[in-house]
Amino acid sequence: MSAVMQPAAEPLLLRHDADGITTLTLNRPGQFNSLSEELLTALQDTLDAIARDTTVRVVVVAGAGKAFCSGHDLKQMRANHSKEYMQRLFKQCGRVMMTLTEIPQPVIARVHGIATAAGCQLVAMCDLAVAVDSARFAVSGINVGLFCSTPAVALARNMGRKSAMEMLLTGDFIDADEAREKGLVNRVVPVERLDEEVMALADSIRGKSAAAVALGKRLFYRQLEMGLEGAYQLAAETMACNMMCDDAAEGIDAFMQKRKPEWKGR
Repeated sequence: MSAVMQPAAEPLLLRHDADGITTLTLNRPGQFNSLSEELLTALQDTLDAIARDTTVRVVVVAGAGKAFCSGHDLKQMRANHSKEYMQRLFKQCGRVMMTLTEIPQPVIARVHGIATAAGCQLVAMCDLAVAVDSARFAVSGINVGLFCSTPAVALARNMGRKSAMEMLLTGDFIDADEAREKGLVNRVVPVERLDEEVMALADSIRGKSAAAVALGKRLFYRQLEMGLEGAYQLAAETMACNMMCDDAAEGIDAFMQKRKPEWKGR
C-alpha cells in the first residue's frame, strides 16, 4: 500500500493494488473526507499515474471512516476568501472530475455514509457506483446560500433533469434506493456485502479486454456531448478500430471455438 502524505504525517490518499484492481481511499476521516486542495492534488497525481499504468484494470474510489465524502473543505475555502482562489480551486476540482472519465480504466465509487456536494459529484463522475443501503446523498450547498453549480454538471449527466434540479434546489438528502432509481448509483447492498459487491463488479470488468474497455469508455463520454449523427459517425469509427484490435480477433475466435479468450492487453 502506498500513501500520499500530508504535513502532519497522516496519509491523505491511500493506494492499494491487488490483481489489477487499484483502490484509492480518501483518508481525511476526521473531516468526512472533504476535498481539500491537497487531497485534490493527491487525487490528480495518482489518477495521472494510473492512466499510464497498464497493470491497472479497474479503479475503486472509497472513503475512510464514517463517510464517503462531504464535499469541499469549507474551512479552507473561508480561510482563502478571494475570487482568484475560488477560480483556481474549482478549476482544480473540475480537472480531477474530468480525469475520472478520461483515464482508460473504469472507476467504481464505493459509497458508504454520506456523499454530499462535491462528494456527490464525485460519485456521479465515477463510471459506476455501488452504495451501502444506509448511504445518503445530497447537494446541499443551497442550504448555506451556495448553489452547487459544479455538482450540477455531473448530476445533470447522470439523472433526469427534474430529479437533478430537485436535489439542487432543495438540498434535501435522498437515500440509496432513491439514488439507484434516479440513476446516481448502480447497485445498493447491505453494509456486510459492500466490498463483495464492489469486487464482483470489478472482477467482471477485469475479465474483459482492456483494449475494448478503454476504447468503449472513451467513446461513451465523447458521444454524449455530440449530436446524433456525429455520435453515430464516431461510434462507427470506434467499432472499426476495435475490430482491428488483436483482442477482437481473439475474442471472436474464442467464442466460435467455445473457449476462454486470452487477451493481449492494451
